Parts: sequence; C-alpha cells; structure tokens
Amino acid sequence: MGASQSKVPDPVTNEKLPERLRALEIRGEESFSEKTLKVPHYSASGSPDVSITKAETWEKELLEDPKNRLALAALSSNAPTTVLTSRSAEIADTQNFNIKIPFEGGPVTNQNRSGRCWLFASTNVFRVALMRRYSLEQFELSQSYLFFWDKLEKANYFLEQILDTLDEDLDSRLTQTLLASPVGDGGQWDMVANLVEKYGLVPQTLYPDSYNARNSSAMDTLLTTKLREDALELRRLSSKIVNAKSSLSGVKEKMMQEIHGIITLMLGPPPSPSKEFTWEFYDKNGKFKKIVTTPLKFAQDLSSPESVRACAGTDVHQLFSLVNDPRNPYGKLLSVSRLGNVTGGRPITYVNVDMNTMKSACISMLRAGLPIFFGSDVGKYSNSTSGIMDVDLIDYELGFNIKLGMSKAQRLMTGESAMTHAMVLTAVHVVDGKPVRWRVQNSWGTSAGTDGYFVMSDRWMDQFVYQAVVDPSFVSKEVRDVLKKQPKMLNLWDPMGALA
Repeated sequence: MGASQSKVPDPVTNEKLPERLRALEIRGEESFSEKTLKVPHYSASGSPDVSITKAETWEKELLEDPKNRLALAALSSNAPTTVLTSRSAEIADTQNFNIKIPFEGGPVTNQNRSGRCWLFASTNVFRVALMRRYSLEQFELSQSYLFFWDKLEKANYFLEQILDTLDEDLDSRLTQTLLASPVGDGGQWDMVANLVEKYGLVPQTLYPDSYNARNSSAMDTLLTTKLREDALELRRLSSKIVNAKSSLSGVKEKMMQEIHGIITLMLGPPPSPSKEFTWEFYDKNGKFKKIVTTPLKFAQDLSSPESVRACAGTDVHQLFSLVNDPRNPYGKLLSVSRLGNVTGGRPITYVNVDMNTMKSACISMLRAGLPIFFGSDVGKYSNSTSGIMDVDLIDYELGFNIKLGMSKAQRLMTGESAMTHAMVLTAVHVVDGKPVRWRVQNSWGTSAGTDGYFVMSDRWMDQFVYQAVVDPSFVSKEVRDVLKKQPKMLNLWDPMGALA
C-alpha cells in the first residue's frame, strides 16, 4: 500500500456545515438532507459519564436478539471483512471488459514492504510506450532509481522548508506537519514528473531493488530521526545568526551530505543521470539488441513528438491531474502549500472536476490504448485477496445494526478518507454508454487479486477515487484552460495533500 501522510482537515463549525452541504447539493453531490441536519430531541436525563448499569442494560438488550447472538459468535472470532463479505458482489465483479488497452505491459510488479506505489504506478504507465518502442515482451523501469533521488530531493526540500519557516513556533501546526513525515515513501504525479525531468529513467536491470528499497521502514526511520535533529539544529543556530536562512546554507549542505550517505549505503549508488549506460536485451522476437544512452536521454522516449507518435504514448510532461474534491468548486485549480520534492520544481496542481468529467476522460484514454495513473483510498470496501473494490462488498450495517452515510465531501472534511494508494487503469466495461466496472493494475505482486489485477465497481470509483492523470487532448478546452488559472492554495495538512 502506498505511503500516506495523515492529514486532518480544519474542523468545520456547525454554523458553516449547512451552507457547505447546500453548495454540494447544488452540484448534485450526495449530502445530508435538511431534515438530517436538524438537531434531534434528546431526553435531558442522559449522563455525561459512562454508566456501568446502562452498559449492562445495553448488553442485555443486544443479546436478547438471536441475530446479534449469531453475530457475536461470528464477529468475535473472525475478521468482520470476512464474515460480512457479500458473495453477490464478488460474483458481479468479474474480469470481463469491453474496452481494454491492447497492451498492458508486464510483468505485474511488487512494491513489497514499501510505500512506493506512486513510483510503481507511474513507471507502469511509462513502460507501455517503451515496450512498444523496443518490441519487448516483459520490462520494468527501475523504481528504485527514482526512489533514491526522491529521498534525496525530499530531504533537501524539507530542510529548505525549515529554513523558510524559522519564524514559526515549533509547536505551530505548520511546523509540526512538516516534522510529521519529512521524507516519507509516498508521492504525487507532479513529483514523478520532477524526478523524470531532472534525473531521467533507467531499466530495472541496471538498478534493481536493494533490500531497503523493498523494506523501507528502517531507512525511513533513520532518515526521519536525522532530519528532525537537523531541523532543531537549524532552528537553534538561527536564533544566534543575522540573516539566518542565507547564513545557514553551508550547515544545510553538510547535513545533506550525511543524508546522501545514508541513502547511498542503504540503496546503493545509482547511475548518474548524465553518464551513459549500456542496456542489452532480447526483444519479443528473440533478437538481441544493445542501447547506449544516458538516463536523461532514455526518458526522452516518453516526451519527444516522434516517440509519442511511434509508441502511441503520451508526453509525461504534459500529463496532469484531474481530481474530484466535492468540498471545493469544480472548474478550479487546486494546489497544496509547501508540498513537493524538488525545490524549484513543478508544483502540485489539480484541476477539480466532477466524476463524470473524470470518467469520460479515462474512457477516452482507454479507447486510445493508454493506461491511466489514478489515486484512491484503496483500504475502503476492498479485498486484497480477491482484488475486488465495491461499496457493496462488506455489509457493516447488516452485521452491526448501524447506518453509515457520510458523503465523499464529509469523509474528506473529517479525515475519514484521502488518497492512500496509486494504481493503473487498463480497461473498463461500459453498458448503455455508462461505465459499470474498471480493470486495475496493482503493484502488490501476482498473489493479490487476479494475477495482480483488481476489479473496481463504478460506484466505488465515485466514492473513493480522487485523482486520474490524463493527457490534455482527452479533455475539453474548458478543462485545459483551468491550468492557466491561479490555484487555490490548500493547507499542507489538507487531505488533498495526502501522498499515495
């Protein structure tokens, strides 16, 4: 599962809630009705503490129902997700699709015990064009190569943010959010674009995963501890120096040298972006080939007009993120303050659209044979063994006699949901012009789902998919023009700042 920062949105006051929800209703989003928003009448006899007597009464009433006694026997000794799984949902969500890209690429990849899903999803998108260009049957790009440079860039970005916020109190929300995850595994599409532009790409065989790439927690823990100590040292020194930010650049460079040493020793020295490498391989016809190039030149196969036409691919630098955030107006550009990896690089930007616009663009890309990077909350109503993501998959209401009715906007408002994982769309099943289910290429190996592929119901997509990265030619001019607007800046701790 992709690494994600825990983002808790600003609390929404009771006075603001009805106004926000009415705005959602105008846009056709699911929301509480005005009747639901009215404060119900409760007896004044309630107690502020937990009453043991009442708890015993509740238990007696609960277990008087034979259904609840059956639920107790099942749920107390098994995972609720197993007991309450709907067989009908499992049968309905099949791996049959009437729109599918002709070439999905292979093999199915495995991020193992790391949060690199965004790097696996992006390289799985990139490799399709490269495999066509070089007539390959199986091929992986090095996720670890991008992982190395991302760790180094994130460390530098973090220290620059610390220098830029020296006037903030240590216990301020901004400083504490920066310190929460200085160099996490997760990332966003614009971060991938920054890395590819600056460092290029290499085949996986030339820089394979080290143990710590596959099992990143020990490296992350050490880097986080060191960077937090460095942050405190920069803040301490700043109190004694005039023009602290410029004066501390040398201190920061020494810190970066130490961070570079940790990453290098745990991941291994990576290929130089500008030095030539030799890549030897057999194409799908068994013909031996040899390519001599640099990582930066190799990545140009994804962006030159000739390569794009020849490979039926897309220019990685032109792709951009559509998001569905019903808390904010559609047709607006969103960005997240102080979120990024490469200092001075491409900022995180999202064009906020309704789900119909997002799905229409995705279907058009799949018809054209193009895979799609997307971000979702994969842990909700999903089963990693069967590979099914469906809002009808797990019946919590049946098992616990409760009602669960938050809208997508309310989940974002309360921190109940956010982008936690990036995957790839490769097919869709459309009936009477409307999508029913989607085929998803995951990065959890072949033992998850159907040989590594998941199936996502369209209703699940509505509720738990937040992002799709698309080519500008597959959306309207109106949507493209949003990219020219000034973005609304969201706080660093906003849920849309979560990293897949």
